[in-house]
Amino acid sequence: MFTQTWQTSPREYEITIERDVSIPVGGGVCMKADIYRPKAPGRFPVILAASPYSKEIQAMPMMPVGFSYARGWMESGDPNFYVRRGYVMAIATIRGARGSGGTFGNIEPDPQTVRDLAEAIEWLGQQDWSTGKVGMNGVSYFSLIAKRVAMLKPPSLAALFSPYGFTDGYRDVLYRGGILAAEFMEYWLRRQAPFFNIENSLRKQWGDEKYHAAVQAALRDPEIASSPALANALRNPDAGGNPVLVEILVNPLFNDYWKERVVDFDKGCDVPAYLGGDWGMFGLHLPGDLRAWAHWKGPKRLTLGPPIYLDRPAYQYAYESLRWFDHWLKGLDTGMMDEPPVQVFIEGTGQWRTSTQWPLPETRWTPFYLHRDGLLSEHEFWPNEGWSNYEDSMFARHGVEFWSPPMVETTELCGPSVLNLWGSTTDTDVLWFVSLLHRDAQGVERVLTRGWLRGTQRKLDIARSKPWLPVHTHDERQPLRPNEVYEFNIEVQSIGIELKPGERIGLRIKGCDNEVPATINEDIGSGAVARPMVSIVSVHHNEDCPSHLLLPVTRGNRVGTFISGGKLPSFAKS
Repeated sequence: MFTQTWQTSPREYEITIERDVSIPVGGGVCMKADIYRPKAPGRFPVILAASPYSKEIQAMPMMPVGFSYARGWMESGDPNFYVRRGYVMAIATIRGARGSGGTFGNIEPDPQTVRDLAEAIEWLGQQDWSTGKVGMNGVSYFSLIAKRVAMLKPPSLAALFSPYGFTDGYRDVLYRGGILAAEFMEYWLRRQAPFFNIENSLRKQWGDEKYHAAVQAALRDPEIASSPALANALRNPDAGGNPVLVEILVNPLFNDYWKERVVDFDKGCDVPAYLGGDWGMFGLHLPGDLRAWAHWKGPKRLTLGPPIYLDRPAYQYAYESLRWFDHWLKGLDTGMMDEPPVQVFIEGTGQWRTSTQWPLPETRWTPFYLHRDGLLSEHEFWPNEGWSNYEDSMFARHGVEFWSPPMVETTELCGPSVLNLWGSTTDTDVLWFVSLLHRDAQGVERVLTRGWLRGTQRKLDIARSKPWLPVHTHDERQPLRPNEVYEFNIEVQSIGIELKPGERIGLRIKGCDNEVPATINEDIGSGAVARPMVSIVSVHHNEDCPSHLLLPVTRGNRVGTFISGGKLPSFAKS
């Protein structure tokens, strides 16, 4: 791949493979790795891809297919591509997974697993076929673990190509908005736990008394108790993969358990990192990579693509990653660092935009107020507008919707949204599930993105919050008084879309996520618990309770929407 001014490493080497190489790490444990090397003398930079998944399946010679649960684990990138261009690639399985020694931690890696990878990087950097420079590659698990390893600053780690990787398992996937979303984890464990060495490490750490008390407390939670699968795991905490799931269930708040597992950006890692994701992964990876972009101290790039994830085996970013590694691991002029660091795909256009910042510097967060009769508009409130009610119970999972008038101007929305909502409930807690919707000119509707918030975990981290990005502490639950009105600031995950004339933006508010998903991405972003109680929930929207959606307008909507739809009345001169 080359232009008139830059080029990448040519395709010139044959390949040799060493299977099941033992890499020594902490406590006498050995990780297993397949190491692919150029069939030639000399030293080469190394690319490490590590996960709990089968290392053999990563290089399967098969025609790629769209992302699915069946092949979702094929995420390292093709070693044949990199090795033929002058790299060593090591595909390794982490501690406790598929033949590697030790015991498995969790879907969000425990600190020891992360330290293992830092040691493995130094081992790879010291081999006689290595130049001493190591990069990390891959998406999803390969990405999320790389971001955590980078914070340990192993000397040989020179770059990450790590898009699609959550950075805070509590907020990004398992307790979105403080609401337990265990369905994805249950499925993941059913598929993966048979290949793991699992022990009840939390019981060992906490002791029987504390552990038993935490399990009993979780069983008393009505949301968990109403799920047979979760209740069964708590009653049998040592069986199969249950120790891993129970760890999550008995830590419902953002406590020390989670703090030692999230990416600690305060450590100030300066390793160059390529970050990103796509608009469809709002319930898993997208928020984590945007958080990483905001806090990463070293050189960085961000690419946000169309909402379809990547084919499996993952290959679409092969040349982009090659340019990145050639620059940082080989010192070649690939032209990459001369280009704008932010690239975003805009749905509805089939085109990309570039920028030097995220969110885009031209963003105008515009309030769209929630009005009676389901109207979503920039118009201020009329007197005595009141509120909208819906029932939330095991018998009726209702909700409310608000829609903008049809667009008159072509309008681009790009960035995060916030729903500042005044609400009340007859219950002592409320679960807010917010869906941002799109309706085309033919009336076809779809989900663009979502936001979540448990009402009792509404407390903001004031120091970290921004008007367009509320951050919640999630360190305690503050019960609600029935029928009392509270303000809730709900983060809605980012979008990038162009709305054409005649199209509308909509907002759905419910107490659950029981809609039938239209795509696998929507499915991954659902699967949360619901309240088993009967409650009446009120969304207040009036002069005293100005509920509104802050939308990131980046182009168009200069005049604003027209409640009339932009249609003039029939003309008849009297």
